[in-house]
Amino acid sequence: MSRHTQSPVYLVALGAFALGMASYVTAGLIPMIETAFTVPVALAAQLVTAFTLAYGLGSPLFVAILPAHRQRGGLLFALGLFVLANAASALATDFTALLVFRAIAGIGAGVYLAMGIAASAVLSPPRQRGKAIAVIMGGMASGTVLGVPLSLLLAERVGWASALWLVTALGGIALVGLVLRLPALPAAAVTPLKAKLALLRDGQIVVILLVSLLAAVASLGMYTFIAPLLSATDQGLTRTVTPYLWVWGVGGVLGSFLIGPLVDRFKGPVLTFWIMMILAISLFLLPVTASMGAWLVMLPIAAWGAVGWALQVPQNNELIKVREHQGDGNLAVALNESALYLGSAIGAALGGVLLLQQWSAVALASSAGVVAVLGVVVQWLNLRRTPGRCPIPSARPDNRCP
Repeated sequence: MSRHTQSPVYLVALGAFALGMASYVTAGLIPMIETAFTVPVALAAQLVTAFTLAYGLGSPLFVAILPAHRQRGGLLFALGLFVLANAASALATDFTALLVFRAIAGIGAGVYLAMGIAASAVLSPPRQRGKAIAVIMGGMASGTVLGVPLSLLLAERVGWASALWLVTALGGIALVGLVLRLPALPAAAVTPLKAKLALLRDGQIVVILLVSLLAAVASLGMYTFIAPLLSATDQGLTRTVTPYLWVWGVGGVLGSFLIGPLVDRFKGPVLTFWIMMILAISLFLLPVTASMGAWLVMLPIAAWGAVGWALQVPQNNELIKVREHQGDGNLAVALNESALYLGSAIGAALGGVLLLQQWSAVALASSAGVVAVLGVVVQWLNLRRTPGRCPIPSARPDNRCP
């Protein structure tokens, strides 16, 4: 990336860092909020639901209705909304108001990330788009892995609102920087809302979204149950899951950043196939290595985190590439983010149901691996019908998969 391109991309990544913090920090703040507002824990937990549902369901709608000639303004408005909603959350003295502000923050976050990825792709040369998207996804992963523990540490000393003030400050810095450094963005094609939503009839888009959904069900769904898995093995590995979550998160940060150059060199769908394959293998290895010892299980956990986060770089890059002539790549990215949040919710819900049915956590890991294998099969079928994209070199004249 040129210096002219780098500055806005890294500023978008700083905003994504704040977004990563906001997405996951509320779960850690629930005990403090429960005490501060005198509400039951079940009600306090709905703050997470409000943010994620608004993010996953609201952001595609708002991206779809954004005027085609207001791409730069829309990105800045979304980030500004996110910043203001987090500030209002920190100032809230009523739980209902806090719930509403978390939902507004979720909408702003979802719209901002989708438009930020699309804007960075537009500003970057075609052969460096993968690197630009990787920087942004790496920023979000870093916000989750590094930002959340730091903000919770601050909250324990100063109060729950301080964590949201930190999110507000980082988002505000990114906003000021983008106001000053983000150049004008080319207007997208003017397309009616009905026509925009018709992209769901695009077979390539549907396959990409389906693979993202299956990956989220397997990866993020299993993440919910990592603690019961580690405690269910013969080794009884740990009394605290924190070191393993750090390993998963650090793997995610490395995977997000390192995948960028590969996306610029290789076909995105082929990378997706191999990422899904590694994800499936890692999930199947979890119970096996967990039964062997605390250190060995960290290897598949690190690989799982790395590929789980890395997947969305080639996925988002491919969505933008497929829809760039229609001018609605930002909407496709928003739908992909929705697929991730929906998949995470489905995975957590199914896992909970299976545990109620007396399934073991070890069986959950194997089930997650089966879901990942299903994603591998879907991607393989997608590659078979796409010339020149076979994951294994083919001897056929048309280079299709055998």
